[in-house]
Amino acid sequence: MINEEIRDREVRLVGEGGEQLGVVTIEHAQRIADEKELDLVKIVPNAKPPVCKIMDYGKYRFDQTKREKEQRKNQTAVETKEIRLSATIDMHDMEVKAKACQSFLKSGNKVKVSIRFRGRQITHGDVGLDVMNAFYELIKDAAVIDRPAKQEGRNMFMLLSPKATAK
Repeated sequence: MINEEIRDREVRLVGEGGEQLGVVTIEHAQRIADEKELDLVKIVPNAKPPVCKIMDYGKYRFDQTKREKEQRKNQTAVETKEIRLSATIDMHDMEVKAKACQSFLKSGNKVKVSIRFRGRQITHGDVGLDVMNAFYELIKDAAVIDRPAKQEGRNMFMLLSPKATAK
């Protein structure tokens, strides 16, 4: 609440520099703010009496939105990329997929490695597990296992995230 929206009879007043001006009536506080051509802003409404501060509210809102915009700009959304392998993948093909996986991890994304078993391959889950372990051995310098390889129906999944770099 600002200026005339404040309905309390008495408020604890804080000056624009942060100095305590004591408990005053709302009319006196509003008069002080008007003399300085600033706004009276209620900053702690639940206190007894409520705390109000004299400040330039427009400048405060501008600075606040500028800070929020800067924080949003510095945020990066972590995506989950997917790499699909097969139970019968060749070593060279796995190295190519590992190189792609490392580039995803370097850019800060998580990687979901999956194998889809076709036909009778489902009876050989151990082969898929061997493929997953061999794939992880290729990229273990850049990745940490979030969720180890686990078979769910016809698919086997493993979730990798980038290794934390020492700063």
